[in-house]
Amino acid sequence: MLFRLLKTLEYCKLPVRFRLPWVRVQRNRPVPAPGLPRGFGTFRALRHRHYRILWIGMLASALGTWMQIVAQSLLVLRLSGNSALALGTVSLAQASAFFLFAPLGGTFADRHDKRRLLFCTQPLLMLSAFTLAGLTATGAVRLWMVVVIAFTSGALLSFDQPARAALLPLLAPQEDLMNSISLQTLIFNAASIAGPPLGGAVAAVAGLAGDFALNGCSYGAVMISLVLLPRELTALPASSGARTRTWAAVREMLEVIRKKPAVSAAVLVYAVLLFVAPSQALLVPLFVAKVLHGGAERLGFLFAASGIGTVLGALLVASIGGHRKKEPLLVSANAMWVIALAIFALSRSFAPAFAMLLAMAAAQSVFSTLVITLMQGSVEAKMRGRIMGLRPLGDFPVSVAASFFGIAYAALLSASVVALAGVLVFGFRYAKAKSFW
Repeated sequence: MLFRLLKTLEYCKLPVRFRLPWVRVQRNRPVPAPGLPRGFGTFRALRHRHYRILWIGMLASALGTWMQIVAQSLLVLRLSGNSALALGTVSLAQASAFFLFAPLGGTFADRHDKRRLLFCTQPLLMLSAFTLAGLTATGAVRLWMVVVIAFTSGALLSFDQPARAALLPLLAPQEDLMNSISLQTLIFNAASIAGPPLGGAVAAVAGLAGDFALNGCSYGAVMISLVLLPRELTALPASSGARTRTWAAVREMLEVIRKKPAVSAAVLVYAVLLFVAPSQALLVPLFVAKVLHGGAERLGFLFAASGIGTVLGALLVASIGGHRKKEPLLVSANAMWVIALAIFALSRSFAPAFAMLLAMAAAQSVFSTLVITLMQGSVEAKMRGRIMGLRPLGDFPVSVAASFFGIAYAALLSASVVALAGVLVFGFRYAKAKSFW
């Protein structure tokens, strides 16, 4: 009986890893690529040492960033008496600064050594966090100070984020480009699982100033990882042509994307989502304060739900690798985001809100990662810094609407606009080309 079982296993078409060691293996079976360990498919970009070093440093920094996001939301609500408009104003200050300086920051990152640029921005961001910590600890902080610091941080991030986004893919080969970008998105998303609950715990022990101070310290992890990178890996190649001006460089990048209709369609819907969609930093605090009437504990758990969703979405995109048929996933992610936001807006208890935040974050993670990968894959390496100039501006419009109609109606309005954009753009694309791609 045992002999018959072994003979069956010998000739059945099972994967090699399920075969017993003494059973004959079929010949001409494909073998894994050299240097790629088993189980490393989803995280294959991390096999490259220098990519892994910087990735870990940025993960530690993102953990501190999420602690500050939660603490800053609580601080603004405390200073303003739970005002949606105040939260939206702070978000607008940071986003508008990023939007104003992003063309300059992205082009600057393309033209200069990204490692050196990060050595300039990271200490300044650290100083910004320590300043907010000092003002909060001494009780001297005012709402206008938070707005000014948010604007300053946004201006610094307009140089810092394109440099980081363009640097990481340089540390992995071209065949791992999509995976490296997906794992780059995973950094901020993974930190959003542990960061908010940790921020709430630190705030309970050391106050909100403790979160700001720890965020300042977290920038040191990035600077240490930058020190460990060889200079020759981040050095710019010699330019054979004359440099174009900043706005001409931005137009050059947009022209490249415009010539690819499929990429243009995805970017257009993504732009609508960025400009009208509320971020978790606005949506979650207002929902907890005005609907659940809860505190920092529930706030942390709902932020963690968004983090779990974004991690799952990023892992999904990282797992599909270079698969060409991405249009069903892109369209489905857009539809799923709209439905999840609409149901969240109608929620009145913790459990459905948790589930819908998870679904919404997963869908947005998939959609944004695919679009950014498409954009980065459509342009030359020298333009990748300029790609990262897109940043959400939806918090202020939603906060204004929430001030007049409430957060539920404001979220429903946002979902309706994104749904309409998806139907029109993707529908026109499909009607014209009989395919989204």
